[in-house]
Amino acid sequence: MTPEDLTAPGAYPGLHLTLNEDGILEIVIRSEKTLNSVNAGAHRALTYIWRDIDATEGIRCVLIRGEGRAFSSGGDFTLIEEMAGDFTALARVWREARDLVYNVINCGKPIVSAIHGPCVGAGLAVALLADVSVAAKSARILDGHVRLGVAAGDHAAIIWPLLCGLNKAKYHLLTGEPVSGEEAERIGLVSLCVPDDELLDRAWQVARRLASGSPTAVRWTKYALNNWLRAMGPTFDASLALEFLGFTGPDVKEGLSSLREKREPKFAEDAPI
Repeated sequence: MTPEDLTAPGAYPGLHLTLNEDGILEIVIRSEKTLNSVNAGAHRALTYIWRDIDATEGIRCVLIRGEGRAFSSGGDFTLIEEMAGDFTALARVWREARDLVYNVINCGKPIVSAIHGPCVGAGLAVALLADVSVAAKSARILDGHVRLGVAAGDHAAIIWPLLCGLNKAKYHLLTGEPVSGEEAERIGLVSLCVPDDELLDRAWQVARRLASGSPTAVRWTKYALNNWLRAMGPTFDASLALEFLGFTGPDVKEGLSSLREKREPKFAEDAPI
């Protein structure tokens, strides 16, 4: 794939790509009316773009951010409803969710995320799996799976315990309590936290430093370090399977309804296992 193919308008729905002269590819998640929520097309784009980036010459580093007031507010309700009601859609998104995590991990090019505002769902997976994550103080990092009524699969089990320890990971993933940018830096969930008005400058500074380094040194160091994540593959696979099993049960329907109606959910009183 050529850089021109990669950055062609509409090539990746929901994403706007610009390749700069210094070899830094900027990816902007763009759906401002819904705080950059991820629909089916954008979810697929976020999944498979990393393979194309890895295979495209001329890219030395990637910087990903959200447009407007958010990084990404997560999967849109239409996609969630489709997954809960259609087996084919559920299987498709399961494959994409699996591939998204492994594709980011296996992308040889270094990735920097600039996180501000709400950061949820597939966007959160990319933001935290990035090699360097820079968060604004106003960032609101949230893994909302349990609030929806499904297990915290996705990216959480593969990386949260490595970043912030098992106790903090359990607390936030089991309760669904959000994490501010400052708290995320304090517990090690992100690399850096900066004032909001310094976010993009700092993220670009990091990206330029990575882009100007030895490509083999940077990429091979990333490859070696990401073996920590590859070793957690079986844990991730189990968590993702349990998450998607939950989409076949009653709690996700109640969770989705309560989110739409902006009320507290009334989940089942017990679980079969």
